Amino acid sequence: MFTGIIETVGTINRLTPSGENLQLEIKSPLAKTLKIDQSVSHNGVCLTVVEANSDFYVVTAIKETLEKSNLSRLKNGSLVNLERAMKLGDRLDGHIVQGHVDCVATCTGIQDANGSWVFTFNYNSEFKTVEKGSITVNGVSLTVVNSKKDTFSVAIIPYTFANTNFKEIQVGDKVNLEFDIIGKYVKSLMQPYV
Repeated sequence: MFTGIIETVGTINRLTPSGENLQLEIKSPLAKTLKIDQSVSHNGVCLTVVEANSDFYVVTAIKETLEKSNLSRLKNGSLVNLERAMKLGDRLDGHIVQGHVDCVATCTGIQDANGSWVFTFNYNSEFKTVEKGSITVNGVSLTVVNSKKDTFSVAIIPYTFANTNFKEIQVGDKVNLEFDIIGKYVKSLMQPYV
């Protein structure tokens, strides 16, 4: 379980195919705090640490994860948003994030808003965004500021821009989306009545 509040940005050191899977070696200041079997969110994808030392750690993304996320598009040197699993009893500064990506979206616009940025994304999913609701983009907990059919926008403050991989996102880039779990449960419960 995560909150969507990014702790740091890691750098892809090495990508190693392993059958249909992909091992990601990530250089990060978090590496020295990690242990094997811990969960870490990578651009919003929950992956298990399989190797760790003081400079880097290794996780494995399986075929399904690679097909449903933007992890297959990473290259050596790519920046990755990182968050360790939340501790029971901590404040929930973002929203409840599972680390289970629902779909990939495409950035369709970036507008300079004189001190912040408005990023617009287009997606194809059974789920919908809700005006002023929560959405996770590449693992970052954000508030939807403009919700339309299959598209939404989020406002990015300078702190988030500087401390996540939003600073590298360009029009046409793919990002991972996780829709709000409460909204997904409400949709599931209401489905028989619609």
